[in-house]
Amino acid sequence: MIAAGNETGRLSQPAALGAAGWLGLAAAPTFAVMALLTCVAGADADMMCSAAHGVSPLSGMLPMYVLMSAFHSAPWLKLISRRRSAARGSSQMGLRRSR
Repeated sequence: MIAAGNETGRLSQPAALGAAGWLGLAAAPTFAVMALLTCVAGADADMMCSAAHGVSPLSGMLPMYVLMSAFHSAPWLKLISRRRSAARGSSQMGLRRSR
């Protein structure tokens, strides 16, 4: 892997992310798309996957995919947080330089 540095000498986000990071970022949108496709396909797909159909509101494929998408959203939240803090840090650096 080729590491690219920025002005501070730290690794830039895309270079530091690596294959595992990209896989983690791919999980939430994949589950969201699967939930959308399950919703479009209708409830007929749930019939073959569930022995006790209609027992719980959380039974079925659609709620499972929505929950999996929510549980796998942590890498996206971390990435957004890092970018916001980096943007805040660079804007404060610009203010310090202009004074």
